[in-house]
Amino acid sequence: METNENLKSEEMQKIQEAAKLIQECRLEAKKRIIGQDYIIDGIITAFITGGHILLEGVPGLAKTLAVRTFAEIAGLDFKRIQFTPDLLPADVSGTLIYEQQTGKFTARKGPVFTNILLADEINRAPAKVQSALLEAMAEKQVTIGDETYSLPDDFLVMATQNPIEQEGTYNLPEAELDRFLLKVLVSYPSAQEEIQIVKTAGLASEIPVKAVLSKAKIKQLKSALELISCDDKIIEYIVNIVSVTRTGNSRIKKTDISKYISYGASPRSGIAMLQCAKVQALFAGRSFVLPEDVKNVSPAVLRHRLVLSYEAAADGITPDDIISKILSLVPLP
Repeated sequence: METNENLKSEEMQKIQEAAKLIQECRLEAKKRIIGQDYIIDGIITAFITGGHILLEGVPGLAKTLAVRTFAEIAGLDFKRIQFTPDLLPADVSGTLIYEQQTGKFTARKGPVFTNILLADEINRAPAKVQSALLEAMAEKQVTIGDETYSLPDDFLVMATQNPIEQEGTYNLPEAELDRFLLKVLVSYPSAQEEIQIVKTAGLASEIPVKAVLSKAKIKQLKSALELISCDDKIIEYIVNIVSVTRTGNSRIKKTDISKYISYGASPRSGIAMLQCAKVQALFAGRSFVLPEDVKNVSPAVLRHRLVLSYEAAADGITPDDIISKILSLVPLP
């Protein structure tokens, strides 16, 4: 009995140390990022779980700055690709270069070989480029010629897209969207926050931040996540939320949202929801997941995984409206 208690005490200490480390990352980020705390929390969530994150918002909302700042705080390699309609797969993954002296082809690795990759305006890239990036995101590897190369540890894609521009953009395929752990909607700052932003005169990127994390501390965060427990009833709650998004579900027939959903969320969304809920518990220094943790992460996990019908567009219904309705339908455990 005493051994079990000591073990639980050690586990709680590791969880609380991880929560303290996360708070240090937040405080460093706040030196540059005014408001928008949920962006940093989303990036931290994706990083700890090993997922990818999509940031959607109009230009000028510090999306790129937030990603670059986190890369510096994490002390990891960082590269940025500006996606354009004329981009080629080789510009992302790399290509074979013929060396005249040796008469052989050698691989020149592209910018995807990094820890944190910022895919800026990802929806401007054509299908071939999206396919090249999808292999990197899904398999954490890249094929150049006949050779397959593994990507570095802690590889993470942080992508941005502009929701209002349509000219010269391409809709991201559902398979690629499903590979993003989270989709975070970046909104305008409050009036008070914008006053502070204007006072900095655009010099926020020059404010120094220290590297809070290291390889050892990153491992510490990921190990602490494994210590978070989740009751089976909460896992059932997660599955119920996901299943309601699918047409033909018995519960959805009793609601007014069935006509708005063409295709529901995949099983990968349930896994993502559980992992993100565990990070929420880690943020709070808890060793267990609460139903509120699941509710908090549901919009970011599901909004890009729902394919809405034409009726939804006609009635002005958004994915977040659907998710809010579903959360009200599924009883708490």
